[in-house]
Amino acid sequence: MKNFPNDFLWGAATAAYQVEGAYRQDGKGLSIWDIYSHLPGTTYQGTNGDQAVDHYHRYREDVRLMAELGVKSYRFSIAWPRIFPDGQGEVNPKGIAFYSRLIDELLKYKIIPVATLYHWDLPQALQERGGWENRELIGLFAQYAKTCFEHFGDRVRHWITFNETINFIMLGYRDGLHPPGVKDERRAVKVSHIVNLAHAQAVLDYRKLCRENRIAAGQIGIAHVLLPGFPITEKPEDIEACGWYEEMDFHWFYDPSVQGRYPERLLSYYQHRCQAPTVLDGDMALIQSAPVDFIGINYYQSAFLAHNPADGVSFATINISGEKGAQKESGIPGLFKRVFNPDVAYTPWDWSIYPEGLYHGMKRIRDRYGDIPIMITENGLGDKDPISA
Repeated sequence: MKNFPNDFLWGAATAAYQVEGAYRQDGKGLSIWDIYSHLPGTTYQGTNGDQAVDHYHRYREDVRLMAELGVKSYRFSIAWPRIFPDGQGEVNPKGIAFYSRLIDELLKYKIIPVATLYHWDLPQALQERGGWENRELIGLFAQYAKTCFEHFGDRVRHWITFNETINFIMLGYRDGLHPPGVKDERRAVKVSHIVNLAHAQAVLDYRKLCRENRIAAGQIGIAHVLLPGFPITEKPEDIEACGWYEEMDFHWFYDPSVQGRYPERLLSYYQHRCQAPTVLDGDMALIQSAPVDFIGINYYQSAFLAHNPADGVSFATINISGEKGAQKESGIPGLFKRVFNPDVAYTPWDWSIYPEGLYHGMKRIRDRYGDIPIMITENGLGDKDPISA
């Protein structure tokens, strides 16, 4: 195919915390990132999103620039604490008004809005009640999502519940690198199940509103990381290591939102280690009842895997220094480890530059899940871009 079809959604994507700024303005409550990013040593060079690029005040200028670039769709996230400052209770009308103005501005330029409900900025008030380890958040997220559907669903027809569940769960609860800064794999696995339930309830509520003609009919999905694994050699032990990696970083997160179940081998592994999530009566029925309309994929890199002996390396801190080569080998003893591929280039943050991975990753999605629609919700690479003028 030499040309994209006319209805191809060539677009751009942002996250509320990364672009909006105005973190204490117009009634917005604090998010976990508003707190965490102010702790010393938690972000690159101590940066935070207090002001960011001031999209909250400059959105009209930003949308005009998108139109000049020929952008046909804009994926943005809604900040939960801008809608519900405390995560629940009274709706903040100024928060509703901001996103309504943004959507109208996009439509004025014929740019299709794609709204993400959760891009990691949990209201701090809910974190203080246990965060995603508290099953109460299933209903609270559903309430927040329904509020967004009711206010914006007349104009937004493409919805994404969660962005990159693997990252905010594993980096936040297993590796201790994102809020709430926990290092406990058992708690991370527990959170993954609660998030799946919150996602499923939001999907069901959305479809009910569509059936009742209370909002415009549209599509709802979830945006996952696509980080396909490749064995570093053709040795059986490296191929097996790659298989374990794909189950843990791919199937565990994709399977519930598409197939309504967890991969059996990995679930057994967690059960054997007393790390399996607590599944209550009705949980799996809820998850099974809410398959997504499409899968969003965020592709930036691929992983290269090797056998990791029982006394091998554990998870290593990711490279946040921007100094190429700072990343250490990282993995799970007895299962797998990520290694550098000498035949592949890397970014200053040690992310592999491997465009072939996007093709192979999407092919694996098709092979495992059939012809489910795919939206490439993020793609690119990060590099150092010094400002010279």
